[in-house]
Amino acid sequence: MGISRRRVLLATGASIALTVLAEPTQAVTITRNVSADPEDPGKRADLAEQALVQRHVRTLWGRPQTRLGTLVWPASSLDQSFVRWCYWWQAHLLDCAVDAAYRARTPERIDRVISLARGIRTRNLTGWTNRYYDDMAWLALALERADRLLGIRFGDAVGKLKADLMDGWNPVVGAVPWRSGDEYYNTPAIGPTGIAMARLGELSRAGQLADFLHTRLRDTDSGLILDGVHEPGGRVDRTVLTYCQGVAIGLETELAIRTGESGHRQRVAALVAAAGDGLTDAGVIVPAAGDDSGLFMGILARYLAQAALALGDTTAANIVHTSARAAWKHRADVDGLPLFGVDWNRPVTMPEQPGTFPQLMRSSAASSANLSRDLSVQLSGWMLLEADYQLTAAGR
Repeated sequence: MGISRRRVLLATGASIALTVLAEPTQAVTITRNVSADPEDPGKRADLAEQALVQRHVRTLWGRPQTRLGTLVWPASSLDQSFVRWCYWWQAHLLDCAVDAAYRARTPERIDRVISLARGIRTRNLTGWTNRYYDDMAWLALALERADRLLGIRFGDAVGKLKADLMDGWNPVVGAVPWRSGDEYYNTPAIGPTGIAMARLGELSRAGQLADFLHTRLRDTDSGLILDGVHEPGGRVDRTVLTYCQGVAIGLETELAIRTGESGHRQRVAALVAAAGDGLTDAGVIVPAAGDDSGLFMGILARYLAQAALALGDTTAANIVHTSARAAWKHRADVDGLPLFGVDWNRPVTMPEQPGTFPQLMRSSAASSANLSRDLSVQLSGWMLLEADYQLTAAGR
């Protein structure tokens, strides 16, 4: 799912200027006078969690124990009504909530996991599934982790999602497309679908998807995974995105763990090295293309951490740690809580003329101020800091 194909109904947004009116009587002030750095990675993850929950998480339509994340902050009344929403962003919000509850289980965190899952089901209107295979794979992964790590199960939700993912298989092409009835077979759908298949016991199908990425979408010069291929015809979209490397690393790591085959371990090492060479700046994950999305970097960080934890890949661990230090160093503070930039390697700085609204773009040059209103960008920072904590706690 290249960013040009995102299913997000966002307003023609703007980055946050120095002071932004969230409501007619409320102003939000951003400062670079950041608070003292906590030394504990768990505390940093906790602050990122607090920031996102306070700014974005709201009750859905007044229904008890039903919540979602607003797509932007500060959010207008329209945004808070969830007329606009994004299924896959919410799936990652749920996954980060699982991270936090697993890091430090509390009743509040468990309630949040439950209410976010219920919010996704309620807002989706027709059930747990939709016609986009990447969306469904991300939600299946979040719900499976809620069950496995926290003991929270939502009926047969994972089973329904798995069934739809299996039904999407095209035996002629040997993969799942981006969405039902589509002819574009892309890494953002194939990767998370493969990870879900591996975790749900479908190792043969997961292996076929991994082989598809390796043989059809790997650039032999850089070693990086390309966006996708149109079938029939075989026309390859050669866009390189951090997202694609993350899901490919995640899929190969799952197979290495479950099959014990050295070939999958070797592929992980090669993908991590290629990502380090081609998609980092001074060891920090960077947006890989002009249309890279805020969540893409966090997805790469999540699966680099998995490779480091499961396979002992020190290069993967170093990228996550270095990126986390950079993102934290370059953050801004709002009421003592972090606000992350689109580019983790640049400070979140203020516009020269307070009150102006620079155009929000989707690249590392998002604005001269490196600001973003998007839930996706803040989720990515939170996801990175949870990954950093997991590695530190495991001594990696």
